[in-house]
Amino acid sequence: MLDVAAEIANFNTGRDPERLSMKYKLMRTSAFVFLRGTCHLFYARLPSGSVIAGTPATWICGDMHLENFGSYKGDNRLIYFDMNDFDEACLAPCLAELVRLLTSVLIAADSLQVSRAEALALCHTAIDSYSAVLRFGKARWIEEETAEGMVRELFEALHERTRVDYLNRRTDLKGKQRALKIDGKKALPVSDTARLAVTAFMKKFSAGEPNPAFFNMLDVARRIAGTGSLGVDRYVILVEGKGSPDGNYLLDLKEALPSSVVPHVKTKQPKWDTEAQRVVEVQHRAQAVSQAFLHAVQMDGKAYVLRGLQPSEDRVALANWNGKLSRLESVVNNMAELSAWSQLRSGGRQGSAIADELIAFGSRRDWQMPLIELATECETQVKTDWRAYCEAYDSGRFGPPVKG
Repeated sequence: MLDVAAEIANFNTGRDPERLSMKYKLMRTSAFVFLRGTCHLFYARLPSGSVIAGTPATWICGDMHLENFGSYKGDNRLIYFDMNDFDEACLAPCLAELVRLLTSVLIAADSLQVSRAEALALCHTAIDSYSAVLRFGKARWIEEETAEGMVRELFEALHERTRVDYLNRRTDLKGKQRALKIDGKKALPVSDTARLAVTAFMKKFSAGEPNPAFFNMLDVARRIAGTGSLGVDRYVILVEGKGSPDGNYLLDLKEALPSSVVPHVKTKQPKWDTEAQRVVEVQHRAQAVSQAFLHAVQMDGKAYVLRGLQPSEDRVALANWNGKLSRLESVVNNMAELSAWSQLRSGGRQGSAIADELIAFGSRRDWQMPLIELATECETQVKTDWRAYCEAYDSGRFGPPVKG
C-alpha cells in the first residue's frame, strides 16, 4: 500500500524549505489544490490497462487542470488565452491529458458549489468539444474578438490594467529607480550567492541578444507562484526594458526538472539536451503563439526556462460563474478545445500522431463514457490521498503538528 505522505516528501526532496512549507500548507486547504500540487501522484495512481492505453500518442502539457489556462502576452506583443504551464510536458497517450482535466472539474465542484449532475455535465461538455475539434482536424486559437463569457471578461479586464500599474504593485519606486517588493506573498529575498549567480547569468544572456541593454538586471528575488512547483529554484527579475522607471520589465526564471509524468507512461520519449529544452520546445509547438521572452537557458550547470512574468490574476475567475452553468460550460469548452488544438498543432513531431490519426480518433464513440468513469475513479483516489495527506500534515510529518 502506498504511503502517500512518504511519496510526497520524497518527490519534493531538495526544494527550497521556505517555499516548500508554503506548498505543503496550501495542499492542506482543499482536494483541488492537492491535485494541483501532486501531478506525480496522479499519474502514478492511474490504473494500468485503462481506456487511456493504446490511444494516439500526442504532446501534452502534462499538468492539465482548470487553472492551467490563462492570458499572456505573445512574442508578437498580442494577448492570447491558452495553456500556460508546460513543466511536465511529454509525449503520452492523448487521453492522459483529458482525464486530468475531467478529474479537476469533478474535484473543483465542491469549492465552486457545482452540483454533481452539473459537474458531470461539464465533463460531457469537455469531451464533446475535444472530440469535435479532433474530428475537424484544424488547429485554431482563442483571441479577444471571438472569446465569450468569462474568458472575454478576462480579456476586457486586461485593458483596464496598465503595465505601469502592474509594475507599481510588484515594485517600490524611489525617485526613478524601481526595486522588487519583498512581501513574503509573491517574492522573498535572495542570498548574496544567488544574486551574484543570476546577475552573472543575465549579463551573459543579454550579450547574445539584439538589444543587450533591455536585459540589464536591476533587481532579483525568489518568486512565489503556483502550487506544484513551489520550492523549485525560481526567480523574478526586474530588468531595464525600455527605460526606467516605467519602461521596466519583469521576467521569470525557473529551474526545469524532469517531467513527473514520463515514468508512468509507456510512450518512448525523444532525447533532449536539457529539461528546459523539452519545456520550451513543447510549448512552442503547442501554443498558437509563444509567450514573450521564452528561452531555454542554463545557469551554473542547471537548466532553466526564462520567460516574461505572467501575473496570477491573468486567469479566469471561475468562482464568478454566478450560478449560471452556461458560463462554466463556455470556459470548460474552451479548455477542451485548446487541449485538442495543441495536440493537432504539434502532430507528427518526434513520434506524435499525425492529424489523420487524431481525426479518426475524434470520430470514435467507444472511449467517451469509459473516460468519464475513469475520471470518477481518479476523483475518488485523489480525495482519498488528500485525506491521508491531511492526517499526516496535521500530525506534524510536514512541519509542526496542527493544534486543536
